[in-house]
Amino acid sequence: MKSALENLLTTALDTLRADGVLPADFSPAIQLDRTRDKAHGDWATNLALASAKAAGRKPREIADAIVAALPANVVVSKVEIAGPGFINFFLAGATEFAVLSQIFADAANFGRTPRRQQKLQVEFVSANPTSSLHVGHGRGAAYGMTVANLLDAVGYDVQREYYVNDAGRQMAILATSTYLRYVESHPVESGIAAGAAFVFPSNGYRGDYIRDIAASVTATHGATLVKPVADVFANVPADAVKDAAGEVISGDKEAHIDGLIANARALLGSDGYDVFFRAALDSILSDIREDLGEFGVHYDEWFSEKTLETDGSIERAVARLTANGHTYEKSGAIWFRSTTFGDDKDRVLVRDNGQGTYFASDVAYHLNKFERGFDRVVNIWGADHHGYITRVKAALTALGLDAGKLDVLLVQFVSLWRGGEQVQMSSRSGQFIPLRELREEVGNDAARFYYITRKSEQHIDFDLDLAVSQSKDNPVYYIQYAHARVCSMLEKLTTLGWTLDRDAGLAALDRLDSDAERDLAKALQRYPEVLLKAAEAYEPHQLSNYLKELASEFHGWYNSTKVLVDDEPLRQARLTLSLGVRQVIANGLGLLGVAAPERM
Repeated sequence: MKSALENLLTTALDTLRADGVLPADFSPAIQLDRTRDKAHGDWATNLALASAKAAGRKPREIADAIVAALPANVVVSKVEIAGPGFINFFLAGATEFAVLSQIFADAANFGRTPRRQQKLQVEFVSANPTSSLHVGHGRGAAYGMTVANLLDAVGYDVQREYYVNDAGRQMAILATSTYLRYVESHPVESGIAAGAAFVFPSNGYRGDYIRDIAASVTATHGATLVKPVADVFANVPADAVKDAAGEVISGDKEAHIDGLIANARALLGSDGYDVFFRAALDSILSDIREDLGEFGVHYDEWFSEKTLETDGSIERAVARLTANGHTYEKSGAIWFRSTTFGDDKDRVLVRDNGQGTYFASDVAYHLNKFERGFDRVVNIWGADHHGYITRVKAALTALGLDAGKLDVLLVQFVSLWRGGEQVQMSSRSGQFIPLRELREEVGNDAARFYYITRKSEQHIDFDLDLAVSQSKDNPVYYIQYAHARVCSMLEKLTTLGWTLDRDAGLAALDRLDSDAERDLAKALQRYPEVLLKAAEAYEPHQLSNYLKELASEFHGWYNSTKVLVDDEPLRQARLTLSLGVRQVIANGLGLLGVAAPERM
């Protein structure tokens, strides 16, 4: 309808230019908006106000001229001029229901935009592969996947990517933690005295999953990689010791774990150490893949950070910054002049020991993204990464790239509530509640839906009781129930000995004359527009809100109107309207990663 009205207004402008009312070179943008008040019609435009100055006439006069120049059509039943010169359009009744033919013609593709020649990457979750995903990661997963789905639906060539942080110190701590549990599990071979306690580093990974990974190494290598525990801890700085108040009174946990890492690498050699590195990485990454896959989140690319080291990408990125005059040396390290580009301080790229920093990897990774030919890049990060945005964009500018092509979306934290009380997000061991536990309790559909019901930068209070309730207060249930209700209606149709004739229903749409039916048709017309706005704004909640409104309008109409009436043309028309609602709800839920059940 919007396109049809734009065409009418374009024709009117052509007439006014030809008649000399408007300058021949005047071509204003046509803005059309849905009205909020039914009394003001269905659509409104400020075109007369935008054209008045060019015409040298009052807006109301131009509005009169535009309305008089509108060509004859079957789309508009009435046009009114309001206020200083707004033009309000009232759509013809038959036109309101024309959307149903388009819905059935396009089916699952209704609302989608033709493919455009723009490559776009969405990178999301990218949690360190050091433990299972928790409920915070779940929000990033649901939000990122839905944003990617929406962008794909409106025509972008979308690539979904997970950046695997398989390099750096945290992975070294993980590998060493696994090796220590392996040594601990072989007391005889490692020389642990009978009855002696094995003191695990305070800064190591302590979950039971580390013991499981160590056991898998034993299953394949036996005790062949065990080294004497005395050698493992030889010359390692003391671990941190805390007093009753939790204050460190001696030792250094960072120096302690770094010493253990160095000893493990020296004792095992690169090949031996890699056994524990790969065992830990493969196990946890496999768990993450499985968890996300079960959540309906899939990726086109799992990009390894380590490849940036092995293929020289980091050195090349640093060299490019240096060639562009944006680095300097200080105390043996190489620094990036990020303050030149608005950062609060300069950033180290290469430490004085020759090792690249995490930031250097980030610079190389983003250079790699744009070298792969993406027209736009969307990063979805946790809210705690806010400070990284300026420095990464600074690096892109310094590399000679357009930082405006990088959009960074921050995902806020999630609070879980049950029985009116907030659920503690972590256990005594410090492990956050796994995403799997949430999915097992409320199901994938509720989790996917509730995670995207607010803007990403807004905090979410996730009500576990509401998520599993079967009531209209539970939006995901209420929307799914609308879809199932139409399916149930079709089953009942068969038991009554009647058949569905959609063509007859389309031919009888003039029998639909209630305000509720017209409102449903108007709601269906809005779907493509909502889809486009939600995608371009990276705001899935616009779609979830729309589906709630559509379901509410359908339930209200269904509860007040008998669909399966004896009057066959009217019955077929009402069934056809119901089918249109079912199709749009299924399409929308599909993009949100939520099922559209036939029975509930």
